[in-house]
Amino acid sequence: MQSYSFYRMPRTRKRYFHCILCQKRTKPTDRRKITREQKRILQRHIFSVTDDDVLCSNCRIKCNKNLKKKTQRKEVTHAGNDKNFSPPHESISTSKYVRSPPSVTLPFPSTSTSHSSCFICRKPGPKLVAVPASARNSVFLQRKILIPYGTRCCAKHILNDNLTAESLEEISVISQASNVNRSSITDILLYMREVALKNKASRIDFDNEENFSDQQYVRLTGLNRASFLDLLSHIDGKINRTPVRSQKNSLGIFLMKMRSGLSNDVLSSIFNISKASIRRAISAVRSALMESFVPQNIGFSHVSRQEVINRHTRPLAESLFGGTGTQALLVIDGTYIFIQKSMNFTFQRKSYSLHKGRPLVKPMVIVSTSGYYISVLGPYLARNSDATILNHIMKTNREDVLNWMEEDDIFIVDRGFRDSIEYLEELGIKACMPSFMKKGEKQLSTQDANTSRLVTKIRWVVESSNARIKRWKFLDRILPTSQVPYIGDYIKIVCSISNKYYPPLSTGDANEDLATASKMKYLSAQVNHLKEEVESQKLNSRTAVWRQAGEIENFPRLDEDDIRNITCGTYQLKLCKSYAEEHFHGGADIMVHKDDSHLVRVKIQSRHVSARSYLLWIRYNESNITAWYCKCRSGARVVGVCAHVAAAIWFLALGRYKESLRPVCDWGQFVDDASVIPDTIDESEEEGVEE
Repeated sequence: MQSYSFYRMPRTRKRYFHCILCQKRTKPTDRRKITREQKRILQRHIFSVTDDDVLCSNCRIKCNKNLKKKTQRKEVTHAGNDKNFSPPHESISTSKYVRSPPSVTLPFPSTSTSHSSCFICRKPGPKLVAVPASARNSVFLQRKILIPYGTRCCAKHILNDNLTAESLEEISVISQASNVNRSSITDILLYMREVALKNKASRIDFDNEENFSDQQYVRLTGLNRASFLDLLSHIDGKINRTPVRSQKNSLGIFLMKMRSGLSNDVLSSIFNISKASIRRAISAVRSALMESFVPQNIGFSHVSRQEVINRHTRPLAESLFGGTGTQALLVIDGTYIFIQKSMNFTFQRKSYSLHKGRPLVKPMVIVSTSGYYISVLGPYLARNSDATILNHIMKTNREDVLNWMEEDDIFIVDRGFRDSIEYLEELGIKACMPSFMKKGEKQLSTQDANTSRLVTKIRWVVESSNARIKRWKFLDRILPTSQVPYIGDYIKIVCSISNKYYPPLSTGDANEDLATASKMKYLSAQVNHLKEEVESQKLNSRTAVWRQAGEIENFPRLDEDDIRNITCGTYQLKLCKSYAEEHFHGGADIMVHKDDSHLVRVKIQSRHVSARSYLLWIRYNESNITAWYCKCRSGARVVGVCAHVAAAIWFLALGRYKESLRPVCDWGQFVDDASVIPDTIDESEEEGVEE
């Protein structure tokens, strides 16, 4: 039998080739040599690349993609020469496709690197997503925690490529040191560069909604964050985005211009863009709002007549003026927008107001009894009176107002519309206006004063509406003549914003309104008996029947609610402290009737004219005020009281029991008065006194 001897070959150690990037062991079919261009890129992120190093197929594809973006990376690298350059978010990471091994240890806390579970809530996969680079960089910026590349989390923790606020607080630290590579360091540095360039490019940035709180939004733009975003939706797509400003910043520029009245130079410094860009942003936003937002929120066509009656009419107004629920009650008044003197002499003469002594234009504001802006028409030239403007509106049927109005509707106006009353009556519209004093009279009669008080109880809302317009400081300043063509647009925009986002000016409980209206209508039919007593007994001229008041112990003590019931409003109460501070320190202006201890006389200085003062009388019992009369223009009314009577009642019933009456600082002590000259003392007289 033939024997065989077996020869065993010597065993050699098998060599493994690992991918230089992902460190995966490569198969021969998946192994690729590194080209010269790839080697040049890899050496930027890895310490050294030898000829024996290889790439796997996937990493080779990523390197080739990175080669295609070489030009874009060069632009990012050299963009520092351009001070207005802001790199796009996609180009932040030059190492997006090339990852070097972790070889640098930094003293920053780090999270876990698990791919199988969420690094925040520890829930296992499989529905996990990789944490975006923007989220990792943002976490490092806010909490100084490094999240390793490739770390995964649940999708609910990511919102707009960033971690939610709750998730940011739940991050747990695994290690107090971080092992990072050159690629991660490059990412962080480029992210910091972008943040620095963005902060330099715009000191106020509305693109990031978290930059400002709701209160800061209101201070800057007049709207809270939700209202700002809703207004933005009306102009979305109608304003072009430019390299220096987005749609949000354009809207922010416009609202800040309206709200604060800052010049374009100041806004240019705040937003760090050119003055021309500020001007174009304001023009673009104004045009977009006039096209898509204003028609939906102001004008006779945007709201139906029945909706105004049902939703924007107070029961108090309907009760006072005999409304039946089918009549529209509108309050009308003009306001002033001051402008610069024009070099066009014809326009200069037409726009000059003799009443105000300066050039201006007059928009006509029409509101409901709750302060809701129905329409703003004009502006008109200053030489046009309110009556002329209203007649023009009705005769030219502006905004189809004649079809909107119906017979028996009510206009509440002031005395400036007296010349249009006849024309309104021809149209079947009732006009309610305060009464005029008859020729030769110095005081309104009790009936006329009561009727006027019913009108002013409702008409104040249009004055407050005009004041709300002027809260947008741009419209409260003197506008250049170049803005005259756009004044009407600006006013309609701010009125539309008020209708959409602001609460009503005048609100009240329906039951309280009905009770107040019943009380005022009842009082309007009464007679002022104290006035008749003063005139018949000549209490205004006889001084012997009056004695100086000491402590009036029997005067009833009232609180502010009781006094408000007497005044039928709050305006008079606001003036009480100022009147009391000036007059009632020593009680010298208060007299008591010698024979009737429940009747007092008070003398009060006019707050408007130094040479004018008023006498007033108040009758009371142990628990209440029963009658009053003042010599001022409207002091004979019994529907409420004038400010002089209110001040006297407030002091005697409430104010004298307070520790201090001073409501405001006396600013006169800080201003010199040239009419006050101290007496000079002769030096010879001083020497004689010393001897």
